[in-house]
Amino acid sequence: MPPSAPLIITAALDQGAFDWFQDLREAHFPAHRNVVPAHLTLFHALPGDQEAFIAETVKAACAARAPLTLAVRGPWFMGRGVAYRIASADLDALRAELAAHFAPFLTPQDRAAFRPHITIQNKADPEAARELCARLQQEFEPFDITAEGLLVWRYLGGPWEPVAKVGFGSRDLITRGRVGGS
Repeated sequence: MPPSAPLIITAALDQGAFDWFQDLREAHFPAHRNVVPAHLTLFHALPGDQEAFIAETVKAACAARAPLTLAVRGPWFMGRGVAYRIASADLDALRAELAAHFAPFLTPQDRAAFRPHITIQNKADPEAARELCARLQQEFEPFDITAEGLLVWRYLGGPWEPVAKVGFGSRDLITRGRVGGS
């Protein structure tokens, strides 16, 4: 595990939400490309050599918050895939706070507007993706899920390695353990 490999920050979803999105991802994501679990990404590529600073910043931000309610707004056609849009003013505020701390390190992708979503299909045939999105939109009824904290991952050229998990309202940083969906 190269310490300079980029770090990714995602929301730690409640187990029921993670399981629901993971089941959709396993059913619809091209199997040979499905190498990471279902996730809601806050940051795509923070510098691995800043791991200690990033971990302490995440820990401080999480300690000051209770679990966040996230509104699942429905399927979104992405051209070659489908994602579910997520809405939460609290998540937006947390992401903005962290972005201010990480400003010197942000890539163009992480400086772009934050559009929270959970991808369940990507790099698929565009027509198949369009059909899946239409079917999911017909069946969809809005619902809420909970983000219980944040997860930090190391990008390994495809798969991700868990680095840390921090629960909201917690001062504990759980490192190098099982951090899965929650």
